[in-house]
Amino acid sequence: MPGSSFTGPRGLSPEEKALWQRVAKTVVPLERKAVSKIVAAPAPVAVKPVVVTAPPKGRVPPPLQPKRVDPPPRVLQNHGLDSTWERKLKGAKIDPDFTLDLHGYTLDAAHGRLDSGLAQAKALGARLVLVVTGKPRPVDAADRGSRRGAIRAKIIDWLAAGPHGSDIAAIRGAHRRHGGEGAIYIVLKRAR
Repeated sequence: MPGSSFTGPRGLSPEEKALWQRVAKTVVPLERKAVSKIVAAPAPVAVKPVVVTAPPKGRVPPPLQPKRVDPPPRVLQNHGLDSTWERKLKGAKIDPDFTLDLHGYTLDAAHGRLDSGLAQAKALGARLVLVVTGKPRPVDAADRGSRRGAIRAKIIDWLAAGPHGSDIAAIRGAHRRHGGEGAIYIVLKRAR
């Protein structure tokens, strides 16, 4: 403080010393906690510099398209029928016992309808099932059914992997009178 003269600590009176000693006797020292040692940080890893190559000069050819690989032959299409059945199917001389129309369905709905429809046809004792799918179109493997012709492209796989695959004797394209390219015949095995 300005104007005051500080001469240092004044010291304790005899009463203050006695009081301080009584208080000091009641103090319990704190426990010492072990201090963990600081571990040195690992040495920095040397980073290799990235080498950037200059783009090629002149005309660059377009990237090569991958070669198209045809899918393996589908098992269900290779089943044989006797010549009488083949003639009847080719000339549309036999009418289907059961018709299943999947045209206009989404892929998921069509798959479910196909399974339930084939179960119904088997229960009724049908031998020839006409499945209307819609005309075929090329479909990507990643297509989720938004393009036309997706049902026709997937139906053979569904039949091969489905619960009715062992009950199918043959699959053939339908005659023009029964839908042509937009339909298929499924010949079911006889119930035994």
